[in-house]
Amino acid sequence: MRAIPGLLLSLLLLGGFSVRPSLPAARENSNPAHRQRPRFVLVAQYPTPVITVHSEGAAGNRYGFEGGRLLKLHGTYHLFTSEMAGDPIWVKMKLAHWESPDRIHWKRIATLYESSGEFQGKDPRAALWAPMPVYDQKEERWNLFYVAYSSEPDTKTEWRNNFAGTIWRAVSKASGPNGIDGPYQDVGIILHPDSQSEPWEGLQGTDSFFPYKVGTSWYGFYGSAKTEHIPITLWAVGLASAPALAGPWKRCAELNPLKIETVFAENPIVTRLDDGTYAAVYDSNVPNAIGYTWSADGVHWGAGEAINVQPQGTGKWADDVRTPLGLIPEGRNRFTVFYTGYQKPPGTKGMGTAGVGFATFELKQ
Repeated sequence: MRAIPGLLLSLLLLGGFSVRPSLPAARENSNPAHRQRPRFVLVAQYPTPVITVHSEGAAGNRYGFEGGRLLKLHGTYHLFTSEMAGDPIWVKMKLAHWESPDRIHWKRIATLYESSGEFQGKDPRAALWAPMPVYDQKEERWNLFYVAYSSEPDTKTEWRNNFAGTIWRAVSKASGPNGIDGPYQDVGIILHPDSQSEPWEGLQGTDSFFPYKVGTSWYGFYGSAKTEHIPITLWAVGLASAPALAGPWKRCAELNPLKIETVFAENPIVTRLDDGTYAAVYDSNVPNAIGYTWSADGVHWGAGEAINVQPQGTGKWADDVRTPLGLIPEGRNRFTVFYTGYQKPPGTKGMGTAGVGFATFELKQ
């Protein structure tokens, strides 16, 4: 997981000041599993962010919000997100849980974890990112997956702000769906850099993880980047699989890295559609947009497409659209898509702060 705003991301990818590179048009995958591509269209965007550093409950959050997952349970919206609490930026972090009855009015429920903020490369939990809650029907427990990094100052050739990422698994102490409120207890690391790491993985380690069920098995998107080389030429994602949500997880080397994007894809979150197929939204580097991809079988994923969630004109609130937090089915082929975005008021210095907003998509088939 990384929260790099657009300008810095361009620097890391391209090695100089430049706009984000445009991605090629989506390609049809030749795999027979890709029979028919659905298409999402923007129906409406909410004109302002619904959570910012100025929201009630956000005291002590200096830089805002980035990544995580938002889901709907028994009519209540639950946001699990990374709060960029303090300095060093992207290192001193909190993982938080927020709730809303209506998508607009939010209450902060709890701090789930807080990072140490250690900045000399000694603490493997110096920075914590990307909390992803997933319910295990078999065990009747919520599982919370999140990323832990070591952190130290960057060099001229390496991005070391977040490196050697590992994926932690925590489990809710209370059973049943209502256990989503926690508390959560760490039970161990399920994926990390090791001898099984693939050639496309680099210094960043495993930077995100989202598991989803396919038949009786589990698959999980994970990502990495060769942040030991600036400019970074590829931020990619791959798949791992396991017989149970608890693991053991094994990389799907024959599939990885997935050909979703040619330059940048991060943090895919999967939703199973009513027809049994799978859709994933993810962070792309297309300005004002988020990416999405589709799979007929949950294993073979097609080339990504982008959907603009910040059209020019009234209601454009984000100067830099960042990470989608998942597709929330609302009925009749409508979905709410929450996402994070940076705001930089005119005349201010620095990168600004990140808030959370949402848009409504419609699925066209």
